[in-house]
Amino acid sequence: MQYLLAAVVGLPLLGAVAALLPAPPGLKGRNPDQAVLRHGVTVTGVVLAAALALAAGFDRGHPARMQATTDLTWIPALRIHLHLGVDGISLPLLVLTALLTFLCALYSYFAMPTGPSPKAFVALLLTLEAGTLATFAVLDLMLFFLAFEMVLIPMYFLIARWGGAGKQAAAWKFILYTLLGSVVMLLGLLLIGVKSGTFDMVALATDNGPKAQLSHTVQLLAVLAIGIGLAVKSPMWPLHSWLPDAHTAAPTVGSVLLAGVLLKMGTYGFVRIALPITPEGMHTFAPYLAAFAAIGIIYGSLACLALVRKGAAGDLKRLIAYSSVGHMGFVLLGIATMTPTGVNGALFANIAHGLITGLLFFMVGALKDRTGSTDLDALAGTTGAALYGRAPRFGGLLAFGAVASLGIPGLAGFWGEMLAMFGAFRPAAGLSRPAFLTFMVLAGLGTLLTAGYLLLVVRRVCMGGHLTAEAAPGEEPLAVEGPAVALPDLARHEYAAWSPLAALTVLAGLWPAALLGLTNPAVQQLLGGGN
Repeated sequence: MQYLLAAVVGLPLLGAVAALLPAPPGLKGRNPDQAVLRHGVTVTGVVLAAALALAAGFDRGHPARMQATTDLTWIPALRIHLHLGVDGISLPLLVLTALLTFLCALYSYFAMPTGPSPKAFVALLLTLEAGTLATFAVLDLMLFFLAFEMVLIPMYFLIARWGGAGKQAAAWKFILYTLLGSVVMLLGLLLIGVKSGTFDMVALATDNGPKAQLSHTVQLLAVLAIGIGLAVKSPMWPLHSWLPDAHTAAPTVGSVLLAGVLLKMGTYGFVRIALPITPEGMHTFAPYLAAFAAIGIIYGSLACLALVRKGAAGDLKRLIAYSSVGHMGFVLLGIATMTPTGVNGALFANIAHGLITGLLFFMVGALKDRTGSTDLDALAGTTGAALYGRAPRFGGLLAFGAVASLGIPGLAGFWGEMLAMFGAFRPAAGLSRPAFLTFMVLAGLGTLLTAGYLLLVVRRVCMGGHLTAEAAPGEEPLAVEGPAVALPDLARHEYAAWSPLAALTVLAGLWPAALLGLTNPAVQQLLGGGN
């Protein structure tokens, strides 16, 4: 098991180096570009197989215990260890990352984004996967920081070199925001390590361990510093403004990975570091975190409603990016309750958001390839998408993704949001219940606003704006025919890349215990100080 975990983390990095080397004579094929893209599919496929084997061998009877552990001294003078391990909290995120990266590599094999050499594209994609997987697998605070930073450069270049309009400005905004947040986070991590004498996350999470040496003031300073860095990546309002620009400019696979896994690194840090290691500081800042989360839920929904409005020239990719601000608000609200119910809901919502928003960004990218635009007014016009009539399977799957995103019961989006609000209904002891009840009401209002803008998206994009023509005052609207030219419906590679996400969205909605059974014991132990 420990070798499997090491392979999951290390193979993408080795694959990235191999992608830049000349291909062996027998593997060059007739098209070198396709050969390196095939290399990306192969490496990510092997990593996914290793992650699934790791999940199959995971002891579900003891999901709170760190498994597949490796603990080697790396830098003795700084007490930094190569410490790896997975529990019920990190395992689902590892598998989600491996799955989404494989699907992105598979999709890119058939629909490579316009840009420079595919060699660099594959190498960056694999480096990004390595950093993300390492973030969820390491158990040393300094290694966590290194892995957290490792993903910034690949994502910057994916946006800046393979992105669309405004890609340079969006890439710079992305890296400046996240780097500045990370510098502050590093100060908090160093403060914990210096004051406790260790960077070991497992030892620090126990009440009778080094954490006992962290005074209340130290915990306050550490949570403030670490929380800023994690909040930027999450993204939490008002530190979210880099996200819509990055998503709008990024290539399809960049948007999928940014929403599907990179945002989860911030919220995972809150659960793995802030909650168990600095509980007193987290308890002080929890109401403020919940308030920002509730504002983010309402803000994201109102921004989406403004974008979907007729004549607003809203961009569909930008709309889904703003929807992520709202959805991640539910995750942060669940964490802020500091209850098992809320934190489990946050972890469930993390996975659900990765599946559903990953599917939506895949489809919006494909829609842009078909129509040449993601402008909602253009997609809803008389010559727009009208997907139900022109590409019924594509339209049906897009409607499914929108319905799943609005949190309808029976699909994955429902459980995380519901549990986060249940956690807010009865927060941890010492937290103001009236304040959290207010946040719960705001979150509930956010679900109604979310349903409103997503149903408007389905109406405008799937049905089109051609159903009725403008009529003179006093006259009945006249029905007009939609465009006769059909759009290409789902292709085979799109079925292959998107079907797993749709199937898992249904499975998680109908069988939430499969995920909650893993996370709940681990969450109980983290919140219980290792007991």
